[in-house]
Amino acid sequence: MADLPDSFTARPIAHRALHDLGSGVVENSLTAIDRAMRMGYGIEIDLQLSSDGVPMVFHDDTLDRLTTATGPVRGRTAQELADLRLKGSDDRIPTLARVLEKVDGAVPLLIELKDQSRNLGQTETVLEAATAAVLSDYAGDAAVMSFNPFMVAAMADLAPTLPRGLTTCGFIPSHWPHLPPETCTALRSITAFGKVGAQFISHDWTDLGSPRVVELRAQGIPILCWTITQPQDEAQARLIADNVTFEGYLPPLDPPRD
Repeated sequence: MADLPDSFTARPIAHRALHDLGSGVVENSLTAIDRAMRMGYGIEIDLQLSSDGVPMVFHDDTLDRLTTATGPVRGRTAQELADLRLKGSDDRIPTLARVLEKVDGAVPLLIELKDQSRNLGQTETVLEAATAAVLSDYAGDAAVMSFNPFMVAAMADLAPTLPRGLTTCGFIPSHWPHLPPETCTALRSITAFGKVGAQFISHDWTDLGSPRVVELRAQGIPILCWTITQPQDEAQARLIADNVTFEGYLPPLDPPRD
């Protein structure tokens, strides 16, 4: 089991890569990835599964917001998804393999596996297996994470040497209406951390004062956080977090440390 490399805490991480829709740079696009690389930031991306089992770099369950198509991502093949143009740009939906080819170890890559069922329970592990296979011969710094502890546990079995973590937050029930309150309670307390072999968390920055987060930090667990949108919030988050995931501004590459 590999620890989280230092590169994930050395420089800020661009949320869904360094996107800027006003300039025609769409989230999770190759252009946004290239922009982050050129500026030296780490990169966070999201994975959804195509109908033929290929990890695609795309955040939403459905195509409606970011393309002119509609319906679930999982309803289309990888080739069909790769043919779709992202709104407001010349980019198309990339595969994880294409992103790895582009990044090629230049900057750390933080990869969030999305749970298409949205119930944060047991999965068929298809996305997990496909992701592990694509990453198996990648030489650069990469780490995976998910809100779903079962997906993190699956990655521990499928790719035991790949760093992995839990994406976490306060799990306020009104924000997660599709989850039973008791599930929210368990997720909020991050009780699965040790059980699933997690090595870090990426926590909602507005909830970094959570006693459980403070406890994990005291144990030396790396604490990342999401999503910072202005410098003053970054300064506050860094009182607890080891690094930030950001969007909407350009943080310093070498922020001051305590």
